[in-house]
Amino acid sequence: MSALKVGLSVRRLLPLNYATARQLTKRTFYLYSPEPFHPIHGKEPVWKSAEEAVTVVESKQRVYVQGGAASPLKLIQSLADFGIKNQLRGIEVIHAPTQLDCVFSDQKYEGIFRTNSFYISDPKVRQAVHEGRGDFVPIFLSEIPLLFRRGLFNLDVALISLSPPDKHGFCSLGTNVDCTRSAVQNAKYIIGMVNENMPRTFGDGIIHSSHVDVMVQNDELLPEFTGMKLTPEIHEIARLIADDLVQDGATIQTGIGSLPNAVFDKLSHHKNLGIHTEMFSDGVIDLVEKGAITNANKTIQTGKIVSAFALGTKRLYDFLDDNSFVALCDCSFTNNISLICQNPRVTAINTCLEIDLTGQVCADSIGSMIYTGFGGQVDFIRGAALSLDGEGVPVVACPSTATRGDNITSRIVPSLKPGAGVVTTRAHVHYIVTEYGICNLFGKNLRQRAYELIKLAHPNYREGLEKAAFERLKCMPSP
Repeated sequence: MSALKVGLSVRRLLPLNYATARQLTKRTFYLYSPEPFHPIHGKEPVWKSAEEAVTVVESKQRVYVQGGAASPLKLIQSLADFGIKNQLRGIEVIHAPTQLDCVFSDQKYEGIFRTNSFYISDPKVRQAVHEGRGDFVPIFLSEIPLLFRRGLFNLDVALISLSPPDKHGFCSLGTNVDCTRSAVQNAKYIIGMVNENMPRTFGDGIIHSSHVDVMVQNDELLPEFTGMKLTPEIHEIARLIADDLVQDGATIQTGIGSLPNAVFDKLSHHKNLGIHTEMFSDGVIDLVEKGAITNANKTIQTGKIVSAFALGTKRLYDFLDDNSFVALCDCSFTNNISLICQNPRVTAINTCLEIDLTGQVCADSIGSMIYTGFGGQVDFIRGAALSLDGEGVPVVACPSTATRGDNITSRIVPSLKPGAGVVTTRAHVHYIVTEYGICNLFGKNLRQRAYELIKLAHPNYREGLEKAAFERLKCMPSP
């Protein structure tokens, strides 16, 4: 019998009745609790090398891999090597929201591994999906845990990173709790890479070592993300948002990319800001040190920065380590609209790839090519719009133009490219920001929306957009 089958725990057999479960295993504790927090008396993980640990994986299995800065790189490479050496076939690799370097998407692994991503951040994964060698699941970040908790995606093996166990045997999922907590609850077999460099974080990411089947010691440096170059256009967009849309006492959400850090750079004179977001990076640290972020006015987890994951440099990882000011939580909590809207002055700052003249926002694809994913944009756009205090500010921001190679195009377009997906609908959209200004589309008709959006477009494209709007609407755009 394989180690995987021996390692089955009853928490992963919840559909079975009690009698059947007792026949399969004596470990009956999980019949009523799938939680990974409590200690299991008499059970300890087995310590192995990475190469030994991954030998549990078999063809046609489904493997979850933690992402972002918590990607267990040694385990990932060991599994890739094991797959080739043993001629495994048809292994489905489920990715957490962010991938930094997904070796499984390399062409040499075709037929052995097939990635299935909830969000795409690695160009290799993007290319694999485009070429039909990988898969993509359109889904809100808030709902990914439901796939595991409802048994729609059942996992054979989970590869995760952990901080070292404390004297009571508790570890932390480190920088990425997101949907990893729910994956741990679901997986039949858990391999944890213990890393001295992984920050011990608080929130939902605490897991007792007795829930881990195999532990591997590997003290590799965490991947770092320094962000993209800040252009003059990004700086101007950030200034507009900070000066005109972020109020003192606001609760801020930001997505990934260069814009969030640019906005944070310009908020140092604000007071009593709070953070409730899906992710954050180094830009938050300076505001904490300057006293601009206190989280004092927040309704949900007052006094704490709340996020599902964090990605940045070593400075950020040192900030996270053993820091009670930060709670990294399950993304079904951080991105829950009914919770987001309870915080004061929720200001959701997100980006996009393209906006049409009616306000449809494309943020996940370039034409039919999947580029990123839904992430948490809609969760927070809706949460801000429904703010109980009536002062929420849902923002979608982007430079007025996009440059791809030698080709410069307008991001504000008459119609989205053929095959492009709508992430934020024209009924959900509120504030749009480019380097040319701000407009609020909420409550505006199509003629008024076209007028406002054309003002935010690059001057070189405004005449063409006005003509296209007339052709589409059969009237001139006007306020």
